[in-house]
Amino acid sequence: MVLSDYVNTYGQDLLRRYGERVHKLSINAGFTCPNRDGSKGRGGCTFCNNVSFSPNARHSLSIATQLENGRRVIAKRTGAKRFIVYFQAYTNTYADIQYLERLYEEALAEPDVVGLSIGTRPDCVSEEVLDLLEGYQKRGYEIWLELGLQSAFDETLERIHRGHSFRDYQKAVHAIRQRGISLCTHLIIGLPGEEHWHYLESLDRVLELGVEGIKLHPLHVVKQTILAKQWQKGEYQPLEMNTFVSTVVDMIER
Repeated sequence: MVLSDYVNTYGQDLLRRYGERVHKLSINAGFTCPNRDGSKGRGGCTFCNNVSFSPNARHSLSIATQLENGRRVIAKRTGAKRFIVYFQAYTNTYADIQYLERLYEEALAEPDVVGLSIGTRPDCVSEEVLDLLEGYQKRGYEIWLELGLQSAFDETLERIHRGHSFRDYQKAVHAIRQRGISLCTHLIIGLPGEEHWHYLESLDRVLELGVEGIKLHPLHVVKQTILAKQWQKGEYQPLEMNTFVSTVVDMIER
């Protein structure tokens, strides 16, 4: 089975629009998060250990070096020659606007980079940030904001120590859509206390507000997290693979 025969995938969308393969290259620009530095909390979300999924999390390499490393990997896989830089680890709008501009410009200065995808939180999308990103979009760059919502239920967000509310997400989406910036929303399947109907309701609330892309993540237990301790105590049980897959199918069908 080829997934893109059934789902409008981001890769196929880029291929149609650009006429060639365009890949996202993930980088770690050294950001933190208001839920880690004491602004809203410390220790982050109960599931969070960014080292587990960010390929450059253990290294303080320059953006140019990280991009070059990513290019070499992609060259062996697909040979793509155009890229979108994905500022992935932690909250990539959580800094002084001049600092953000310097980092984003450094990425866009690479001749084979066609745009940016910025991973962030709903409570860290300021008008200054939107002004900056809208400016890049007007210059012809592909610009995406990726908002980590995870769940549309405030009780769940509190349970996982998320540090923002669904109302924060609603306000951010309204501001983003006014600028015409593409939005991808992240949802996690399998959060503590949630059942099948929660996942469908979260998706419906996201779709009602409007979105260009959805990322569906399985919740997995990572060492050295609060969730890992809860799992070890028997307080949390991850979903079985079949349950996750059937849930994803139900959500995609919507």
